Amino acid sequence: MPAHRLLDRVAADQRPLLLLLPDLHLAGRGPAEQPAASPQAILDNLLLPLLALPHVRVIAETGESGLLADQEHDVIDLGPSPFPGATPPADGAPDFFALRDRVPATSDGRPIWALASRPVRESIIDAALGEQDGKAISSLLADPGFLIHGSASAITAALRTPQVAAPMGLRPIWERAAPQLSSIEHDDVTRAALLHAAALGTSPALSEYLLPLAKQHAWTATWAQHGLPVSAQCQISGADAPLVTADPLGRLSTHNSGTGQRNGTLSSPTGIRPAGIAAAAPGALLILDEDGPLHVLSSDYEDTTATVLGNIADHHGQPPLGAGNLTPTALGSCPQSPLAAVGGSNGTVHVWSLTAYQPAPRFCRLHSVPVSAVACTQDASEGMTFVFSSGFDGTIRLWETSQEPMDSPVDQRPALVTALAAATTALGPVLAAAWNDGELHFWHILSGRAHVSPLLHRCNALTLSPSGHLTIGGPDGMYAVQLHLDRLWS
Repeated sequence: MPAHRLLDRVAADQRPLLLLLPDLHLAGRGPAEQPAASPQAILDNLLLPLLALPHVRVIAETGESGLLADQEHDVIDLGPSPFPGATPPADGAPDFFALRDRVPATSDGRPIWALASRPVRESIIDAALGEQDGKAISSLLADPGFLIHGSASAITAALRTPQVAAPMGLRPIWERAAPQLSSIEHDDVTRAALLHAAALGTSPALSEYLLPLAKQHAWTATWAQHGLPVSAQCQISGADAPLVTADPLGRLSTHNSGTGQRNGTLSSPTGIRPAGIAAAAPGALLILDEDGPLHVLSSDYEDTTATVLGNIADHHGQPPLGAGNLTPTALGSCPQSPLAAVGGSNGTVHVWSLTAYQPAPRFCRLHSVPVSAVACTQDASEGMTFVFSSGFDGTIRLWETSQEPMDSPVDQRPALVTALAAATTALGPVLAAAWNDGELHFWHILSGRAHVSPLLHRCNALTLSPSGHLTIGGPDGMYAVQLHLDRLWS
């Protein structure tokens, strides 16, 4: 949005507005012919006109630049910078070759970016953009080591400039990973794992180069289907059983769970947009429509399994249950047993067998708000069934069905859980939870240990196998990762 249009909209809306501008003094990455992003230009063209509006307040990070020195302001000392070597872009770009000579190299002259100083890694791309022939910037963007260790914001600015030549496929790869790569919390191994996941299916050469370092992460991507939107998915039980997915238009497909390749399609009820899927068998599915009703998809509606699924759908479609605030809002399944959990808009979770008739389910009210996601798993060695649910209040709760649910949440955050998946692995029950702020949490249930990882895509569907193979689906596509369970919580 142009600055003048933003100013007009803010001026027209008289509600109090607080703006937060981190790293204002470090703005301005990219080619020199784009001065509109310089700190002073942002101050003159946007920030000062906003501050002239009586209902606007601004918190801006200015370092030691003195950008707001002549304005009335309060100072908050945030302590040392997390980027001790970061400096504002220089008016005169440093010499590229002088900086390049400061990067340690292998015996055959390849740069070792992991050993380069932060000031060099931060500023060398600005220097490269100053070289007229374009070879310097091309050499950096073609170097996978620099993509891992270089300045994420500077690389983003360069790749968003059309006249900068980049390796084929790099721009969409970087667009997928850039929001996470800019985080100061992610180390080089995490950046490599994210870039590797983003490159799968787009750049075989880049993904192969990144694989050794990506394998050192807590998870390593195994395949990706970028651009294939997924609104719901489930894993059918059994060896080499397919993954079933639904797209936003309601079309159902089966995929090879080991490669992600589509290997078939399924007919789906007309007008249904699945928000959840549970499978009793390859030809018998229970589907949650985004508006609430449950539907049965079966290749043989005279089959016992189809009758069982029909009973579940009918139970949740009864007027006393489907009226008011009791509409089903979430559907999850168990990867090792024919079980399904149905969450409702009154916070109640129901647990059903998908193959054996039950006149009524086991149920428990776990939340005081609607359920956003559910999952379940069985630990056969202990004879326990674990049910996990998340609510629209940002809580995740655990219920072992032979006991009362835990008094306190497994977790509670100022975010929304968009998908849950659980499985009993060689290390015991494991829960995966995707949050709408780009975080993916893993819990080792018996010990309570947790691990936090970044999400490459927005996520609204998860499946987890007993071997730790996790499939992540959402509006941007789907990808699968292998969890390294032995070091996930180390």
